Amino acid sequence: MHHLYTHPYNGRFGNGLAKLLNSHRFATYRRALMSRLPFMTLDSDVVDVVYMNWLVDEALAAPFAPPGARLWSYQGRTPLTVLTYRHGHFGPRWMGPLRRLMTSPLQSNWRLYLAEPLADAPPIPTVAFVYNVMDSLAHVAGTRLFSDALPSHWPAGFDFRVNADEAIVDIAPGDGSAPRLGARAVRAGEAVLSPPWSGMFDDWSDAIVRLASQDAAVVEVPTAEGAPGRSALATIDLPVDVASVHPLVLDTQTLDCPVLQRLDADPEALCFLLPSVRFSALSERLLRASV
Repeated sequence: MHHLYTHPYNGRFGNGLAKLLNSHRFATYRRALMSRLPFMTLDSDVVDVVYMNWLVDEALAAPFAPPGARLWSYQGRTPLTVLTYRHGHFGPRWMGPLRRLMTSPLQSNWRLYLAEPLADAPPIPTVAFVYNVMDSLAHVAGTRLFSDALPSHWPAGFDFRVNADEAIVDIAPGDGSAPRLGARAVRAGEAVLSPPWSGMFDDWSDAIVRLASQDAAVVEVPTAEGAPGRSALATIDLPVDVASVHPLVLDTQTLDCPVLQRLDADPEALCFLLPSVRFSALSERLLRASV
């Protein structure tokens, strides 16, 4: 499974950490404990959210979705979104003003879109996590040890810069399980929805709403060999202000991403920048096993 963790550097520490973070036994004990506790709502004042969207082959992308999922598609193509951003003091809501003491890691979220929610899931717009990358090893370990819905990866390098002219993303996996991405997008003066995107959406605003406004995410959960497939569901709050979004244009000469090559991505990317948004993680639970 692509959600299993591999450390970016070889050695005893990395091997031991990977064994812990991939442990079925630890996950079982943690679920038994945390199922008896209320979910701890998390907030973050996120800034510089760069969305890079590609249409990929639906059949090739399907194995990245959880069991029983059907991807939203258009003429055999389905959107894959990579959104990269900086958290703003990511931490528990109960901390109130003290949340400013929490750190602000970088995160890159890779996702597909479901045509309809999974069985046992609420009827709300839902994405399927493909990869999550964070530049903080502490956050990666925390998300894996205490959550089923965010199996994050720690890369060897993570460079993310946004300024008045451009946005640059450079994720270097090293020998680990994080995906490789190198890309540069420049500011565009006008929002243009060109083919094939213009065939999927009514206009620019419709594209932003459909691609950015999601209320839930699902991810496949590792199970014992021969056991039915399981998925975790997380509900989120991400109130996107469409009027604040700035169009970007991808510099295709800078793009380096083996995952996109593997999925036969179209060269015409749809990119935009959301300057800021308040993100909240509201709940998490395991869905019933698929049959």
